[in-house]
Order: sequence, then C-alpha cells, then structure tokens
Amino acid sequence: MKSACSDSSSHVRVVSPEVARENRAWVRDLSSDGDRRELASQDLYKVLLRAARAEVGRRAARLRLVGPELDDIAHQAAADALLAICGKVETFRGDCKFTTWAYKFVIFDVAAKVNRHFWRRADVAFDDEDWERLPARLGMEPESHAESWDLMNAVHRAVDEKLTAKQRMVFVALALNGMSTDVLADQLGATRNAIYKMMFDARRKLRAALADAGYLPEP
Repeated sequence: MKSACSDSSSHVRVVSPEVARENRAWVRDLSSDGDRRELASQDLYKVLLRAARAEVGRRAARLRLVGPELDDIAHQAAADALLAICGKVETFRGDCKFTTWAYKFVIFDVAAKVNRHFWRRADVAFDDEDWERLPARLGMEPESHAESWDLMNAVHRAVDEKLTAKQRMVFVALALNGMSTDVLADQLGATRNAIYKMMFDARRKLRAALADAGYLPEP
C-alpha cells in the first residue's frame, strides 16, 4: 500500500542530511519518556494545529461554521492526530519530512470530523462544488437535472439512508471532501482496492436509490 511519502517498492528515498537529522530527532523524542516526550508532543501539536486550522478553514464554507466551533474542530483534530502519530511513530520510514508524514493524520481527522458535522446538520445543503462532483461520481448527466434541487436532496437522503457507516464515510471523504485515496486507505488500515470497492458499492447503491426515486432510468 502506498503512503503519502513512500512507494510500494523496497526502495526508500534519500532525504537531505538536515531533514534526516530532524526526522531522527522527532522519532527519538516522541518515543522517549518524561519531559523530552512532553516537549516534543507540545511542539508537534502546534504544527498539527496550524495544519488543522488551515484545513478546517478550507472546508468551513460548506458547514457554515464560524468562530469557536471551527477552532474546536481544529483542536480536536490536532489532539487526535497527535495520539495516532505517537502510537505509530516507530513505523515512520524516514523517506520524507516527518511533518509531511504527520500532516496526513491531521488532514484525515479534520475530514472525519467535518463529515460528522456535515451529516449531523440537516440544514446543510450541497454547494455548487459538490453539485459539480456528484453527478460525475454517480455517472449522471448534470444538465438533465441542473434545474432541480430535489435531486440534491435525494442524493443527500440516499447517502444518509442507503449506505453503511463506512461506505458513507468513504463516499463523503472522496466525493465531497476530495481526500486522497492513498491517505484514506492508510488511515483506515485498508488497501486501495478495498477503498475502491467501497466507493463502487456506494455508487451502485446510490444509483439504485435514485433510479427507484425516478431520477435515473432503471438499469
């Protein structure tokens, strides 16, 4: 399985001496005990929080979130990512910057928390960016239904009611939030093929639900 900074072969990319020293320091300090681990965790949390705030801000328009609620999501994502990183720090291969490897954890956590907010808030409608993606993901011609907001509501209902929790998470992460398949697979401990299979099954269920509702022709 490919990660965000390594390939599936046995070859490990060589980073610069400066990056290698920085990587070793992160792994050493986060793997230690006492004050050294605490200080390294505090430093990494600051890095993750900056990344989380940027990622939350990028997604904020869809959720219509402002102020403290946005910052709360960022803090929660940074804290959860820090715990995950500390638990997996010894698996870091060192073929990219440690912070680059760490970013994918916080991006995943932000996406997961945004997804939960998205589906918890019944008043959130699909925006134009979503509308451009969803028809293509479902194999639909957008022009044929561009005048109908009912279609978007039907898709929302179908995603909420017809998909399993994991299919819903995968569909929203990939189709709505634009997450990398590799990052999602890595964070779920799955293969890319498994993610593709879940996405395929989700699309099949959604197409069937929309066909039953009269928005698509019967297969």
